[in-house]
Amino acid sequence: MENRITELEIRLTHLEDTIEILNRTVIQQHEEIDILKLQVSILEKKIKTAQSSPVAHES
Repeated sequence: MENRITELEIRLTHLEDTIEILNRTVIQQHEEIDILKLQVSILEKKIKTAQSSPVAHES
């Protein structure tokens, strides 16, 4: 019985470590997504500005 409890404690510790790693990964990916969304927004504004610019239509 004690061996079984020890084995379960070990498995729980590994699962907790895995959850922590996954949590850090999700946080990092969320930060990267936020940066990418900002970059897309900036590019959209630049494209709209370029399309409405009279210089862009002179080519």
